[in-house]
Amino acid sequence: MSTLTLKLLEETFAIHSLANNIAIPKAVFDAPIFFIAKTYEETSIVLPQTITIISDEVERDWQALEVVGPLDFSLTGILSKISTVLANEKISIFAISTFDTDYILVKSENVSLATSALIANNYQII
Repeated sequence: MSTLTLKLLEETFAIHSLANNIAIPKAVFDAPIFFIAKTYEETSIVLPQTITIISDEVERDWQALEVVGPLDFSLTGILSKISTVLANEKISIFAISTFDTDYILVKSENVSLATSALIANNYQII
């Protein structure tokens, strides 16, 4: 696989947890970027932390690295390789996949270490 490029997004994100029977707040859909995942147990919402919603729990101060895509579905190991590089540096991640690409969220305090580790492992960061 050729060298992948990751783009550090400008927004700082918050990860919210809501009960699975709670309606998605309208403010989420008005956000310039957001991610929603719903399971039988809960709903997770990731959105810029400048947008306030009421949630059961919230984790703030996450930065997102977007794998510049679109990525072909036949590609394998993209998240595995990135998460291994970051795990070796003891950096926790929150991963999100879309149809076209992947996003790796790391705590803001770890962005510098994360990007340095990825660059040292032949990833480009823009």
